Amino acid sequence: MTTFNFDELTWPEVAALNRTTPLVLPLGALPDQTTISEILQTSRPVGLLPSIPFGWCGSGLDVPAETFDALLSNLVSNLFEDGFTNVRVLVPPGLQLGTEIPQLPLPGNSSLNTRFFDRDVEKVVILPIGHTEQHGYHAPLSTDTLIIEAIGCGTAQAVPEQAICLPVFPYGVSTHRRSFPGTFNVGGRAFEDFWLAVVDRLVASGFTRFYLMSGHGGNSSFLVNVVKYAGEKYPKIFCATAFLYLSGPKGVAALEAKRQSPLGGMGHACELETSLILHLRPDLVHLERAVDEMDFITTPSYYMDWIEGGALAANPPWDDDTRTGAYGAGSLGSAEKGKYWLGVAIEEKAGHVSEIHDQYRRRRLRDNPHTDSLFTASKEQ
Repeated sequence: MTTFNFDELTWPEVAALNRTTPLVLPLGALPDQTTISEILQTSRPVGLLPSIPFGWCGSGLDVPAETFDALLSNLVSNLFEDGFTNVRVLVPPGLQLGTEIPQLPLPGNSSLNTRFFDRDVEKVVILPIGHTEQHGYHAPLSTDTLIIEAIGCGTAQAVPEQAICLPVFPYGVSTHRRSFPGTFNVGGRAFEDFWLAVVDRLVASGFTRFYLMSGHGGNSSFLVNVVKYAGEKYPKIFCATAFLYLSGPKGVAALEAKRQSPLGGMGHACELETSLILHLRPDLVHLERAVDEMDFITTPSYYMDWIEGGALAANPPWDDDTRTGAYGAGSLGSAEKGKYWLGVAIEEKAGHVSEIHDQYRRRRLRDNPHTDSLFTASKEQ
């Protein structure tokens, strides 16, 4: 038996897959090929979906079972809707998911994983959230996940005294899911419920500062809702998000300094995203297949570019404006530009982490004038 990573494919390659191909969605660490072969009892190539790093009971960062099952059920349903017939979730020992979810238990003994909570609760918790979706003819489904993982980990490494970074979460919201194969959608409500439950769990463990860091535009409006819910529920924390990356003044200036495309050249599978993936994982990019598409139906109050502009918010079908799934000029991507933009994105996010600390400290100081000395004492210890 051989395996392949589903999210390293492009959407035309997903479209060409035999719909009886065995697909497995792991929870946590992936078992070895021998174990997978024995469990599935097949010699056929098996597609490995991106593993879910936490959320289930025993993961070390669990949410209510019904919340996790709703998210997982939507992911499995996406595959069934796309015509795949042989889909299973690989379940850690001792875990039982909802009966509607096709699952295969892994052999072994159940054990709790508590690695998420042996860290400093005075740090900002970075929660990088990517997605698995089409990125044109030339870039992999994992594009958003790989980029935000690099930015999130890079930020924590840049300011290790201020932040920790959790494992990247590889699934989000795509309301255009059916237009192009290989695109997932966990559903807006399931997405919001899941991330609010994650914040609940982290707050219960003593953490007070959170940065929900998204690499996928479709997540953005839902993460704003999560932040609003969390802020209302926990007045003494500071929970924040931002629109993607390179969206602040320094980021915008960095884009303009290097970009070659006109307005409309940076949207999706574009000059920017292609450059970042060429820097991070050039082996997954097929630049010769890139098709530049910049004929988005544009009006003064509604247009497509990296920093979406105009007064109107809308959601027309993606295939109204793109034949290949891309918005922008992917052919202009380069690893050199990707390296530069990644560095600036990390600088931008490190600045956000500092602001989150500052917001939290000043708000607690306003509540209690003695708080500042407590912060100082904590850092000295």
